[in-house]
Amino acid sequence: MEAVDRYDSPLATRYATPAMVANFSDRRRALLWRDLWIALAEAERALGVPISEAQVAALRAARERIDFARVAEHEARLRHDVMAHIEHFGEVAGADAGKVIHLGATSCYVADNAELVMIRDGLELLMDRLVAALDALARFAGQHRALATLAYTHFQPAQLTTVGKRACLWAQDLGLDLETLEQLRARLPFRGVKGTTGTQASFLALFHGDHAKVRALDRAVAEAMGFAGSIAVSGQTYTRKIDTWVVAALADIAGSASKIAVDLRLLAHKREIDEPFEADQVGSSAMAYKRNPMRSERICGLARFVHSLATSPRETHANQWFERTLDDSANRRLTITEAFLATDAILNLLVDITSGLVVHPPVIAANMRDELPFMATENVLMRGTSAGHSRQELHRLVRGHSLEAVAGMKRGEPNDLMARMQADPVLGPFVDADLTAPARYVGRAPEQVDEFLAEFLAPLLARHEARRGRFSAGVRV
Repeated sequence: MEAVDRYDSPLATRYATPAMVANFSDRRRALLWRDLWIALAEAERALGVPISEAQVAALRAARERIDFARVAEHEARLRHDVMAHIEHFGEVAGADAGKVIHLGATSCYVADNAELVMIRDGLELLMDRLVAALDALARFAGQHRALATLAYTHFQPAQLTTVGKRACLWAQDLGLDLETLEQLRARLPFRGVKGTTGTQASFLALFHGDHAKVRALDRAVAEAMGFAGSIAVSGQTYTRKIDTWVVAALADIAGSASKIAVDLRLLAHKREIDEPFEADQVGSSAMAYKRNPMRSERICGLARFVHSLATSPRETHANQWFERTLDDSANRRLTITEAFLATDAILNLLVDITSGLVVHPPVIAANMRDELPFMATENVLMRGTSAGHSRQELHRLVRGHSLEAVAGMKRGEPNDLMARMQADPVLGPFVDADLTAPARYVGRAPEQVDEFLAEFLAPLLARHEARRGRFSAGVRV
């Protein structure tokens, strides 16, 4: 990349995918504004406003002709971004067509409606990425459904689980996030054609008091922009509560991905599972042997950023004075776009990671080896009790041997609990090698994997069949 004497957000230049960057680009926004002006003129003409087909055709023909330097000249003079674009659109479309641009509208007609289109399309892109991650995790979980591994509570060894079952915990969170985006996409409204303070007064004047035509205009523009309908009432803006829904949903996705990434960082420390690592990738400029989980670490860092953004929409919503105040504008330009770009970057990384996880079964088995004797003690107690021994006496003996084994482990010795119990005259008859077979301690984990994949994940992914294969990660390491 060519170095320039200006700051560019690393979300756009380094982390987010080209598709998401393009969705929130200045050109996309300007083209959406023009689409909205064209849709408004077309709908007004269809409803009887004296606008000619030639005027509308001129607007359509000039749609792609945007000179941002010229727009900047207008904005420097007018100090108003929407008016700068209106003037430039009129220049390239011609004076006659320029007369009908923005007829009856306010700036939020283009600004808010365009943002809702970008939000809608951004949600679609994020759902593509979630489906790709879930597909990868489904394959991984099925492949390792029965591979026993230590489970942890408080990051202390607990009972066993399976690698596949743990992956299902990750996939469940992402699946719930996908359901959230489904619902959010379905309920996302258009602002529509509402006028300066949301009363539609200017459009009522345009149609000489015909309320039915004003309502028809609102529906026609919403339909032209791909929305089933518009919000029931608005001030000058659509309610900023919608922004709180959107960024909160993105923060939830970031949290799910970060939880997965933290688990993988811990597993990398245990040398049980690694994220992908290229042949020439360098883990450390100083320590040549290092293989750091940098993708997972990046997810955690970006997730922290998205979480920090989730408070802004709530503050903006709470501080909208009456029908609108302008202190939302600068904040929203940053918050909404950055939240989408960062979440996109997170999921891009997550798809890359989950598609290439490397499992090390010998290390997993070695890490279980020292803990399995402790898990076997419950079966020793059950066998001894069934044979007529006092549970309390058996418990006292097991506890004593366990504490001695732990003391030895803290001196660097191997866990000799099984040998200690086998040598005990009371416990020995109830101890055999089969007691430390890992499959005895995973419970229904393999069956739970099968049930989760069949009953939760498969129906969810079936609803999004058209998205499968639509996204593949491209990570800049």
